[in-house]
Amino acid sequence: MNLKYMKRTNFLVLFLLWQIDSVAQQDPQYTQYIYNPSVINPAYTINETGVLNFGTLYRSQWTNVEGAPKTLTFFAHTAFNKKVETGISFISDNIGNGVLKENNIYADFAYILQLNAKSNVALGLKGGFTSFEANFNGFVLPEFQDDDAFNENINRIFPNVGIGTFYNKSNFYVGISAPNLLTTKHLDNQNELKRIGSEAIHLFLTSGYVYTLSSIIKIKPSFMAKTALGSPISFDTSLNVLFNNRFEGGLSYRFEDAISAMFNMSITPSIRMGYSYDHTISNLESFSSGSHEIFALFNLNFFSLKKGYDKSPRFY
Repeated sequence: MNLKYMKRTNFLVLFLLWQIDSVAQQDPQYTQYIYNPSVINPAYTINETGVLNFGTLYRSQWTNVEGAPKTLTFFAHTAFNKKVETGISFISDNIGNGVLKENNIYADFAYILQLNAKSNVALGLKGGFTSFEANFNGFVLPEFQDDDAFNENINRIFPNVGIGTFYNKSNFYVGISAPNLLTTKHLDNQNELKRIGSEAIHLFLTSGYVYTLSSIIKIKPSFMAKTALGSPISFDTSLNVLFNNRFEGGLSYRFEDAISAMFNMSITPSIRMGYSYDHTISNLESFSSGSHEIFALFNLNFFSLKKGYDKSPRFY
């Protein structure tokens, strides 16, 4: 066994142990968080009656690390009227090449309070369930082959609920949310074997602003702070430039973790696609060659009242 393979294998084992035994596991990471806000905040609103916004995002984290996380996300939401919006989201996490799988399916409900002609605040509720699987078949290494902790596979389903609030006007938004409030245990002490794992409460704070520099150039700073109870705060800050309402590019910094570059463009007035690359600057840099993230967003207007992404805080 060569040294490079040993390093990757040892990292995979340590990472899986941390995931299984952690009592404050972080939710999936997103670099382009401004393009899937409803996943973390059920109060996110688009304020466009008759329009269905939906999209998908795929993230491959820590490329070249054996068994590193891969996350697939799907989300959709629409406004029933000027006061009520609803949506759904699906998040699938795969860690360790199928050793750990977690699927989250949620429905969102938001009630909008109009403050004035240009701004509103929404209150949101998220509800659904999480499917958690741990499959140790074939997971055999010399130092763990007799360890009882890896002798029993796990397949469980847990309910969950979340809340959030979201304020927005034409050029600014801010949201606070806790998308999972139930701290259901995934693992527990069994047969005198200490195994602990639970869904920790996560808190998110997001905000963004759009500064119109000219008729064709807009500057879009944003940030996201998140934490799981018992874990340190993760802080992302981004700066994007939107050109001619079609091309957008920028840079992002995740505190003590990664520096990212991102780009997206409007393929048609109703379709936007984008890509980002994270360069790891933490102590995982020697294992990883970075992280990749792609997304596709769609805007379906059932009544042909509007075209494009003129009102949603994601796109202005």
